[in-house]
Amino acid sequence: MYQTKHNEQITTALLLAAGIGHRLLPLTNNMPKCLTKVNDKEILAHLVHSLHLYNFRRLIVVVGYLEQSIRKFLDRIAGNLTIEYIVSPKYRTTNNIYSLWMARNEIHSPFLLFESDLVFAPALLKNMLYPDRMAISHILPWMNGTTITTNPDLPHNVIAFNLNSLSTNTHDITYKTVNIYSFSRQTWKRVAKRLDNFISAGKVNDYYETVFAEMIADGSLNFQSILFAKERWYEIDTVEDLHACERMFLNQMLPKIKPKSHAVQ
Repeated sequence: MYQTKHNEQITTALLLAAGIGHRLLPLTNNMPKCLTKVNDKEILAHLVHSLHLYNFRRLIVVVGYLEQSIRKFLDRIAGNLTIEYIVSPKYRTTNNIYSLWMARNEIHSPFLLFESDLVFAPALLKNMLYPDRMAISHILPWMNGTTITTNPDLPHNVIAFNLNSLSTNTHDITYKTVNIYSFSRQTWKRVAKRLDNFISAGKVNDYYETVFAEMIADGSLNFQSILFAKERWYEIDTVEDLHACERMFLNQMLPKIKPKSHAVQ
């Protein structure tokens, strides 16, 4: 068992936003997925708003498809966030494991990992601001993909990742992954090393959840689960998802974000 500094609040975020977003076509023909609007606010604007609320200082973005659109947008709304970019030249032929691997040498402090297709109520982020946690949710009919299993005697203890399947063990409890994870420096070093092994083996089209599943299974990765209310977040993969998300967040408006100052320090 290893120790993490659970009282060390995270102020760095990593966003994976290199992909094309094929399932959101035609909306993503001329814009990256993270700039899709949810009730007149871009997915990325929702995230930046949350980062401002919790005093994040640094946002690192892995970009690829239509990267200049993301750069221009963040330049306008970043406020006091320091924005850094990692460019993935192989975004058309790789999956999110490759994007996460590309950040291995750029982050040396605790950080929060986000996918670029998530919208969530900002209040949910409060308990994710400390290292080695993952967001989970009770399962609703619209949800699919990766789930996790927890021990009923230790409900915050993640004991297995289930890739594209639900647990059949009725003695355990299964939840949907929200795709928000926090990492301590020590945990990130271990994950980065395992990512190296996968990429070196040519597994560039895997999902990073495959790495997490393997590491949890062999005991080298330990996440504390944080429950997100199932009616207060949404993962947008398709146009149908977008409409459902808009209905969910119809009455939740974001305040205007002040433009980034370009004054010389």
